[in-house]
Amino acid sequence: MWMTAVAGMAPAAGQGSQFGLINLLKAGAAQLIVLHHLAFYGPMADRARPLWPELIDWLGDSARIAVQVFLVIGGFLAAKSLSPAGWPGLARPLAAIGRRYVKLAPPFLAATLLAAVATQWAAGWMTHDSLSAPATISQLSAHALLLHGVLGYESLSAGAWYVAIDFQLYAVMVLLLWLGGTPAGARARTWLMPVAVAAGMALSLLHFNLDADWDNWAPYFFGSYGMGVLAWWAGDRCRHPAAVAALLALLLVPALAALAVEYRSRIALAVLVALVLVLFGRTRTAASGPAWSVVNGLGRISYAVFLVHFSICLVVNAAFTRFVPDEPAAQAVGVLLAWAASLAGGAAFHRWIELPLGRFIGGLAGQFVARPARTERLVVAR
Repeated sequence: MWMTAVAGMAPAAGQGSQFGLINLLKAGAAQLIVLHHLAFYGPMADRARPLWPELIDWLGDSARIAVQVFLVIGGFLAAKSLSPAGWPGLARPLAAIGRRYVKLAPPFLAATLLAAVATQWAAGWMTHDSLSAPATISQLSAHALLLHGVLGYESLSAGAWYVAIDFQLYAVMVLLLWLGGTPAGARARTWLMPVAVAAGMALSLLHFNLDADWDNWAPYFFGSYGMGVLAWWAGDRCRHPAAVAALLALLLVPALAALAVEYRSRIALAVLVALVLVLFGRTRTAASGPAWSVVNGLGRISYAVFLVHFSICLVVNAAFTRFVPDEPAAQAVGVLLAWAASLAGGAAFHRWIELPLGRFIGGLAGQFVARPARTERLVVAR
């Protein structure tokens, strides 16, 4: 399992300071997700298990909770972009949701097509449970609309579900802010959104997150996402200490109550990440320096790595199944090679597909926005 969080939120190198902790968390969690999928899906890891049995077992099972890092960061960055001060009200909510879709969907669809091709390629070299059936037009259409899980279609890559969930969570946050802008009374409105988010967290953690049948819908994950939202608001250095304490209480009370009802390691990790973000999430670091250059670079390409790693790992698994002996040492080399190839492939995808697609679609959107303004100026001039 395992994006607001991974979708290119950091500025490019050489463009000033960056959220270093965010990039560090994204980079680390992305590596765990790649290794988790290698251990969970691939035959190479099964054959290499005698070398590192405990490590591969942990990667195949417990490492999946790294998705909580992305959920919390997703809420943190959504609050930053949609309502930095926590005030309700949002103009043009449908436009905000549309911008999010345009940011997520085009590179996701490109990676989905890549996964469909990689699956058929790998099927010529191996037979394995990780291989899905040939993609259909309706299946690809459901992926393009980010509705594949809701409509019951099999995902074409291991992390496809997360892109859809991120879009749902962002849309929920947009609608909450929009609806919160309707009540009158400035004094009541000050705490309206924090209380609404905390209530949504409580409902998610104490009900929806306890029922796996909801795992294709935003309410299942809103508890962790809401922690990130409240973490951004609580991390504001300009707030009065009493207000910060109240926001922390809104974050911790539903989370700790949920852990008391049923302990879940994934929720405990989300609480830890949220508290770290409260303390250090707004700290900026210079984009220069060898260590931070690596961290920021890995943070920038984390969405691309997430999108393409399954296809790359699938092909490497198939190649090592077909052409390399079954010895653990040889298969372990394949695991490391697939990990490195995922990072290289993610960097290439980010540079040659994700960024050009973003510029192209952003240019089209700019034309549609500018056209009405030009028409209005002509009418006024006449």
